[in-house]
Parts: sequence; C-alpha cells; structure tokens
Amino acid sequence: MDDYQDYRLFQELSLLLDHADRLVLRQFRLNTLQYNALLLLDTDEGWRLTDLSERLLCERSTVTRLVDYLESEGLIARSPDPGDRRSQRVTLTAAGVARRREAQAAIEEAIGRRFSVLSREEERQLIAMLKRLRAVVSAEIEATTEATSPEASDTLS
Repeated sequence: MDDYQDYRLFQELSLLLDHADRLVLRQFRLNTLQYNALLLLDTDEGWRLTDLSERLLCERSTVTRLVDYLESEGLIARSPDPGDRRSQRVTLTAAGVARRREAQAAIEEAIGRRFSVLSREEERQLIAMLKRLRAVVSAEIEATTEATSPEASDTLS
C-alpha cells in the first residue's frame, strides 16, 4: 500500500467534488464558500463575521468579501451586534432562505447521483471510515493550533 498515492486520491476526489459542486451552484450565482455560509446562517440570531470566518476556515478579509457579495445579492442582512458595538451580525433574508433551499435541493440531487454507484453497505462503510479520518485530522489540527498559539508560546518561554 502506497500511503502517499492513496492520500493523493483523497485530494483528487476532494478537488473533483468541489469542482462538481461549483458547477451545480453556478446556476444559483454561488460558489461553494458562499453556499456553505448560507447553510450556516439563519434568519434570527445570525453570526458575527469573526465566528463565520473561523467556522468556514478562511481569513476575515475573505468573509468580508463573501458577506459583501451575499448582501449585494439580497441574500443576507448585516446588523450591529448588541453584545459588541464593534461587531456586526449577518442573518439570512427571505431571499437567502429561498436561494439556499433551491441550491441545497440541487446539491442533494447531485450527491444522490454520485453515491448511487455504491451499495447501501458500501456507503455506510465509507462514511464510517471517513468520519474516523476526519476525527484524526481534526485532532491533529487542534493539537497543532494549540502548540502554535501565542498563549502556548508564552508558557514555553
């Protein structure tokens, strides 16, 4: 077994899935990051931009551009954060809920087509294995982040 080649297969599949999702989402004038933001947002409480950038694993400047676009499309609204005057919260608008629903239905249909090549048992096994791999990678990221955080370096000195 060649771990590197196996890993490259995961990377290639990830890129292909992302590209295929982008092709589906194009008809809704969304990219995958914008779509993922719509999935996270709601119409009530909303998210602070900092929290959104952490959850989407992207820089704050990227989230600012993302929010600018979604707001220009009428899909989200910004409002002051009642708990922190320096922050804003973003929530879904009715148009955002509708666009998310349409895009999600198209993505779910595409996912169904992709998984149709697997039996139910193969799908169950694959998902179980992927969850185990995700847990390992998440733990690795968490350990690395903790080891390289400013607080960790303070305790090392």
